[in-house]
Amino acid sequence: MTHTRIKICGITSVADARTAVDCGADAIGLVFYASSSRAVTAAQAADIARSVPPFVSVVALFVDEPADSVRRILEQVPVDMVQFHGRETAEFCAQFHRPWIKALRVQPGMDIAACCAGLHGARGVLLDSWQPGLPGGTGKTFDWTLANRELSLPVVLAGGLDESNVGRAMALVRPDAVDVSGGVERSPGRKDPGKITRFIAAVRAADVLLGGATDDN
Repeated sequence: MTHTRIKICGITSVADARTAVDCGADAIGLVFYASSSRAVTAAQAADIARSVPPFVSVVALFVDEPADSVRRILEQVPVDMVQFHGRETAEFCAQFHRPWIKALRVQPGMDIAACCAGLHGARGVLLDSWQPGLPGGTGKTFDWTLANRELSLPVVLAGGLDESNVGRAMALVRPDAVDVSGGVERSPGRKDPGKITRFIAAVRAADVLLGGATDDN
């Protein structure tokens, strides 16, 4: 059966990390971007990461962070994967000896396939919505038809997802994973257990439908 991976991003506390895991998340995201309302320090992140059980991935998110700063954080926090949300090149992303994914802020007319082709060594591409001045966490969706094509990298779909629209997005894009932050919050940086539960249930329901559609073809 189809199993779309689920990442709950913008985790800021041990309690929220445990809630996400207990609800069935495959990964949690820790934001190391000082301008974000969901930013955590290395000390906070280390406590959160240590609370996560085996086989749930801890993902560190950076936005144009200097390489030395990235290294210092990775030395302090047990991170499984790194997610880059800025203007980082593939060469920059590859230097930290961790699996990595790169976010693309999707705009009309963007050649996503060409962008993916340039991300040598990436484990996947995260497709997020574009908004001036915001590298992510916009709470806005983008035109999913732009991503409804064969790409050379596994796709993580993000940008304005919530329990009401994630099924439609999955049906159109068929992503390998979905990434949600604001769509499962009661306020920025504070997760809502009910919203997390309903979001994950919506993803699993879509998995069942899409798996059946695949089997019938």
